[in-house]
Amino acid sequence: MIKIGLVGEHQLKDIIEQNEQFEIAFDVEGADARKYLDTIPVDVVITELVMAGEDGFALLEKYREVRFIVASELKSEVFVIKALELGAKYYLVKPVEYNVLEQRILNVADGDKLGSKVMRKKTVSEKTLDERISNIFVSVGIPAHIKGYQFLREGIKLAVDNPSIINAITKSLYPTIARRFDTTSSKVERAIRHAIEVAWNRGKIENINSIFGVKVYSSAEKPTNGEFIALLADKMLLECAY
Repeated sequence: MIKIGLVGEHQLKDIIEQNEQFEIAFDVEGADARKYLDTIPVDVVITELVMAGEDGFALLEKYREVRFIVASELKSEVFVIKALELGAKYYLVKPVEYNVLEQRILNVADGDKLGSKVMRKKTVSEKTLDERISNIFVSVGIPAHIKGYQFLREGIKLAVDNPSIINAITKSLYPTIARRFDTTSSKVERAIRHAIEVAWNRGKIENINSIFGVKVYSSAEKPTNGEFIALLADKMLLECAY
């Protein structure tokens, strides 16, 4: 039985209890979090960042030994990176799909940060991964003739192979892509941003939402490079596509 603590996440209780492997050890408001974290041992804690009476980042910093999953409406790459740097195992942007949350809980309980071990038990060929990424690009309207297409595909493949690289997008991901294509990190960043802008300008937002089965973005919510790469890499991993 995997014991789970919920901090400021009451709406997730019902869906978590659908799995007989999970047991809710506590379900508390942010103001009461420290009392429960100090006294009740759990395998995983799912927390919000913005809560009455408590700062989610402060919890992450104080309880480094606790395995946290952050579930938040905050989409900024700055918040994601900060949470992961403070020790969060995963950062999930709301609304959270149940199958994603379930897999993340299992990964964290097994001790596999970012799911790298569990998600790679089944593999397929490099060709299949390229085909899946290309199909998504066609669906969302990213044309193959622009430079950002190749850079973006390479970035997703790198994130699939090493999920933690998304936490060092400017220091590691962009330079790695640049070396492979004999260009500069700044050109990689601009080309990827342009590719995403092309998709948004073509108005294929609903295609992106349909791929993930939920409303991930609206026409007014263009993702950052890191968010878009992480989102698609995460989908590849969840489907054991690598």
